[in-house]
Amino acid sequence: MTRGPVHGTWEPAPAARWEDAYLTGNGRHGALVHGDPGDDRVIVTHHTLVRPHHAPGDTDPPRLAAALPALQDALLAGDTTAAEHFTDGRPLRWVAPFHPAFQTRIRRPPGHPAAPVHRSVDFTTGLVTSVSGARRAEVFVSRADDVLVQYVTAPGPTAEITLDERLPGAPAAVGVARGTACTAGETVLTLRIRYPDSPLGYTGVTLLRTDSGRTTLTARGVRVEGADRLLLLTRVRRHTGELDPETEADALRALLTTAGRGRRSPGPAALHARLLARHTALHRPAYRRVVLDLRADPAERALPGSALLRRPRSPALLERLFAAGRHHLLCSSGMLPPRLTGLWTGDWDTAWSGAFTTNANLNLQTASAVAADLPEVTRAQAALIRGQLDHWRDNARAIFGARGIVAPSHTDGACGHTYHFSRAYPLHLWTAGADWLLKPLLDQEEADGRRDPWLTGVLTELAAFYEDFLTRTEPDGRLVVVPSYSPENRPRGGSWGAVNATMDLAAARHALRAAADRLPPADAGRLRALADRLPPYRVNEDGALAEWARPGLADRYDHRHLSHLYPVWPLDEIDPEDTPGLARAALRALALRGSENGSAHGHLHHGLVAARLGDAHRTAEALTRVLTGDYFHDSLMSAHYPARNVYNADAAHALPALVLEALVQSRPDRLVLLPAVPDHWPAGRVTGVRTRFGARVDLSWSPAGHRAVVRPARDAAVTLRHPGGTRRLDLRAGQDTVVTGPAPRRPVRAGPRAAAAGDPNSPAR
Repeated sequence: MTRGPVHGTWEPAPAARWEDAYLTGNGRHGALVHGDPGDDRVIVTHHTLVRPHHAPGDTDPPRLAAALPALQDALLAGDTTAAEHFTDGRPLRWVAPFHPAFQTRIRRPPGHPAAPVHRSVDFTTGLVTSVSGARRAEVFVSRADDVLVQYVTAPGPTAEITLDERLPGAPAAVGVARGTACTAGETVLTLRIRYPDSPLGYTGVTLLRTDSGRTTLTARGVRVEGADRLLLLTRVRRHTGELDPETEADALRALLTTAGRGRRSPGPAALHARLLARHTALHRPAYRRVVLDLRADPAERALPGSALLRRPRSPALLERLFAAGRHHLLCSSGMLPPRLTGLWTGDWDTAWSGAFTTNANLNLQTASAVAADLPEVTRAQAALIRGQLDHWRDNARAIFGARGIVAPSHTDGACGHTYHFSRAYPLHLWTAGADWLLKPLLDQEEADGRRDPWLTGVLTELAAFYEDFLTRTEPDGRLVVVPSYSPENRPRGGSWGAVNATMDLAAARHALRAAADRLPPADAGRLRALADRLPPYRVNEDGALAEWARPGLADRYDHRHLSHLYPVWPLDEIDPEDTPGLARAALRALALRGSENGSAHGHLHHGLVAARLGDAHRTAEALTRVLTGDYFHDSLMSAHYPARNVYNADAAHALPALVLEALVQSRPDRLVLLPAVPDHWPAGRVTGVRTRFGARVDLSWSPAGHRAVVRPARDAAVTLRHPGGTRRLDLRAGQDTVVTGPAPRRPVRAGPRAAAAGDPNSPAR
């Protein structure tokens, strides 16, 4: 029986579907491991693999700036459908779709005696293992050497090894070329793929080392007879034109030479051990920074993942999903942050192109990055932004005739132009994306205590966009955001393109003030004055924070997105203590919100907002809907819809963020402990939570009370709010501060505390 949280998962059988294959990766290369000893398949992926399918010019942003003033006039005059014609006439174009590369296959001849299979993944190392009798296969993707490593002991009397491009949905017209070169104890397998009607393609190279036996060529690869151990190193490169496979093979050989001596390296076992040690030295410390322990039953902790998933109320399940979410998020973040499918897919027809969707999905997936102490994730998000800023500038100029930057709602990771939009999804009107994408980077800076001049420059550009865009005013002098769009909803009494969406107002206000905080006084004053002219939020006739601040635009409640609650989460603009009237309205809006089609991201988003508002009961309800809705595959990767429908990383990656928000929240001047603990977490411990004032927090709680150790890396003065009350903490770098107090209050259905009479933060309806 295990005494502590389980940092991995296991199954007593191979994966029958690629969705159930165990996952590992290094933020560039990914692997889906089936663990079948008879046909040992590992699907190889890479963040750069997106299929080109557009003609020149198709991905340019629409040139609509000249028509913008007329659209603004029409919307302000009350023409609620005017934005439906604000287009260049193009049909909806999806961004370039993400796809798998190929699968490595190690097959035994038919009729080989079958033995029970035990497959597992160790989250602390990223090592996926399959054991069947004497045969043992291990797979990891090295963070140190950027290579996919497979090591097999006792592969059987005969093993056939191939690189197989035949995966579901692969276009029939792809060009395929393969090559095999054998020398004593070494084989190089090459697979070249050329996309249809494109000079682009990719090449996979696998270097195979054996310790003994005989290797012969087959039609698609090699047959190895009598080997005791196999070591395979695989890389994929996307390129234009031809790639020299021998150069790639030499790079793989360089990993297997003794450092500095220029001679051949030891056998497969020693090589594997050295490569794994180099990788683990980077992966393990990152994964172990934050650990959750819910005092689960040891017998349940010992269950395979598939059995735990049938016990949705088990603390052991939540522990394991928290651990799996951290592992998958770390493995899929590197050169880019996670896609809709993380870093993995086994099908060329990946839903929604396997893109980065920035109006909720990516934002939710990376929500835990700072608190869960994974700066690797925020660095990956910064890399995505850095690579697209020129395209964001094009969007601002072409669509809005403005300086600065506008982020797209969908991107393949390379192109940042806004070209995915339609009448029902006028995503080209959405201006809040850059602020949401930059928010985790600002939080990371606060945690680190260092400002990045590059980020200051990006914020300055974003502020410049708002200076040029926010030119229309109401009779009272208030600015108007027009056109405005609340993803992916539309008001009753209006169309999708509207005026003063709450999210757009919040993003503009936050971006202007964030830029002002970093600029000289004259510039800062100008930006703050502009932010102050934005209209206040509106509370509707139901007492709810309205999705559009414009009177006459009524709310449509049954929707999966919660865009209008952006001021609550991820921003800190509305909270129960500082703005109780608005917090009460936000909680009312949350209570009225439906879940529409059951999208997992909607449930997690609901829970994050509830936790920020201090509503433990609603936080627990949102989490319960995810745990009981059959959203998780045996791999512990999630689906977009209930009944494991549509492979999607939103729930898997966002779940750790919701758990941490329920336990510890922070701002540069504030620490909140146990703000929204569900009552079915009576006791537990979380260690290493990162705060935005430069400290880490270890927190334990039980019916007897709670205890937190605050470990600051720099001096800070913060307000502490916890079940014991509110007080000031004066923290000194390197000096631990211990906080104790009573047990968390049991959750009730009440909202934030009622606003005091005359509360200036409670707006008129």
